[in-house]
Amino acid sequence: MSLTLEEQTRIDLAATFRIIAHLGMHEAVANHFSAAVSPDGKQFLLNPKWMHFSRIKASDLLLLNADDPNNASRNDVDPTAMSIHGQIHRLLPDVRVVLHLHPVYTTAISALENPTITPIDQNTARYFNRISVDTMYGGMADTTEEGARLAGLLKDNTRLLMGNHGVMVAGNDIGVAFDDIWTLERACQILVAARSTGQPLKVLSDEVAEKTAQDWEKITDFSKQHFEEMKQLMATIDPSFMD
Repeated sequence: MSLTLEEQTRIDLAATFRIIAHLGMHEAVANHFSAAVSPDGKQFLLNPKWMHFSRIKASDLLLLNADDPNNASRNDVDPTAMSIHGQIHRLLPDVRVVLHLHPVYTTAISALENPTITPIDQNTARYFNRISVDTMYGGMADTTEEGARLAGLLKDNTRLLMGNHGVMVAGNDIGVAFDDIWTLERACQILVAARSTGQPLKVLSDEVAEKTAQDWEKITDFSKQHFEEMKQLMATIDPSFMD
């Protein structure tokens, strides 16, 4: 029996939470993922307030409406999540999934005076001229105005390095978005490790970096399969995310 769009999205998003926890990229009971389930993007799924990623099941995900003013006052909705994800799904209907994390290496790069992801290998080159940087961190993002501002930064770029904060990846496919945020953390880990040697970086030429980034854009099937393989791993470890 085939699943509805919402049912499949619930399973895939729940799997993403479990995968991120398994990889140690989560932060306590904070951070949020969301996915749209209506054509206009305003109906979307979101993780419950302060529920650990490793326990989230498909049935736990909240179905919210971006236009509902009562969402922010619900006990099971984190106001910061509603401020950010609600505004993004309300203003950017083409965005079907939004992943927001504070992974260690990406966040470390975001805290630098010059938070550039220098192209020194295939992973870092994936982001050559393809990531926006927000340098206006002002504390917890708990207003609709802040959510709208972040939506504006994502309008023309699916990746946002949030200065002194973390990262946000948006897209139209959960698997692609997962692989993107995973590779971004990997890229930052490689960059931090290379810089820690104290030796000069051998930076790729603009031409090679651009070609590599374009090659990445041609293999979204790789990204989707990475997600499917990780989802199968989660099903082997604990299939309860599908419940």
